[in-house]
Amino acid sequence: MEKRILGQNGLEVSALGLGCMGLSFGYGKPTEKQEAVTLIRKAFEQGITFFDTAECYGPFTNEEIVGEALEPFRKETVIATKFGFQGGDSTKGLDSSPARIREVVEASLKRLKTDYIDLLYQHRVDPNVPIEEVAGTVKELIQEGKVKHFGLSEAGSETIRRAHKIQPVAALQSEYSLFYREPEKEIIPTLEELGIGFVPFSPLGKGFLTGAINEETKFEASDFRNIVPRFSEENRKANQALVDLIKSIAAEKTAAPSQIALAWLLAQKPWIVPIPGTTKVHRLEENIGGAAVHLSKDELDNIDLALKDIEIVGARYPQQLQDRVGK
Repeated sequence: MEKRILGQNGLEVSALGLGCMGLSFGYGKPTEKQEAVTLIRKAFEQGITFFDTAECYGPFTNEEIVGEALEPFRKETVIATKFGFQGGDSTKGLDSSPARIREVVEASLKRLKTDYIDLLYQHRVDPNVPIEEVAGTVKELIQEGKVKHFGLSEAGSETIRRAHKIQPVAALQSEYSLFYREPEKEIIPTLEELGIGFVPFSPLGKGFLTGAINEETKFEASDFRNIVPRFSEENRKANQALVDLIKSIAAEKTAAPSQIALAWLLAQKPWIVPIPGTTKVHRLEENIGGAAVHLSKDELDNIDLALKDIEIVGARYPQQLQDRVGK
């Protein structure tokens, strides 16, 4: 798989990463540990070197799975993890105090079975801690050799600029896909200007762009999508036009819809690295195939033209979660 560089300090990763969250958090019943370890190792065998986790996924169990899975080839992989929630629990308040950041890093290093974190993200901007203080703490951790690179997640342009002045930001992780194009307005131009990489999460629209979900789909009780307005029954029905468009392009290219969605993202900028997640090996292989699909300029222009006639309905987060982003 081709490699891409995030930021200006040479963080080299595979063009697609693996979002590991869904193996133990957010999408229904957690995957059995050994099965999850096997899936992560299969991803590595097929060219993925970039793995995304966080202390709050589980909480804590996701980092343990990633640590165990990657221990045999740690030096050949890039692990990204995150801090930012009280007690590592995303249902509680935010906490990016310097003491908490240091506490999280020490605990994450143990769970990940490593002595350094390649990319450390602030999971959500904490309005109670100046971003300069957060960036300064991560800068110290980089000087100490415990962290290699600094990242932000779901931060707004002003925060990105302020953080970048203190410690260069290697990557911003935020939602971006054919299903959610908001970053094109302000975020992507800011990243381009500052030389910061972009790591889109939910690049397949939380599964919607695979074509495997329709208005009749029922999610497990603990599945996060049950509270997402965009995934209400009527909104799934209304948004089907986008899936139909992707399916028609996929048919022309003899590809899967997911591969078109990923190829589209990869074609936007050379410093964009999507991190699709999955619990199934066949989906993993399908996603990896997306890195090999090439969309010509004409095809990309036609997609953009067709998208102008498609209105996406429904918010991407319930209000209490939306309040945490774009600060």
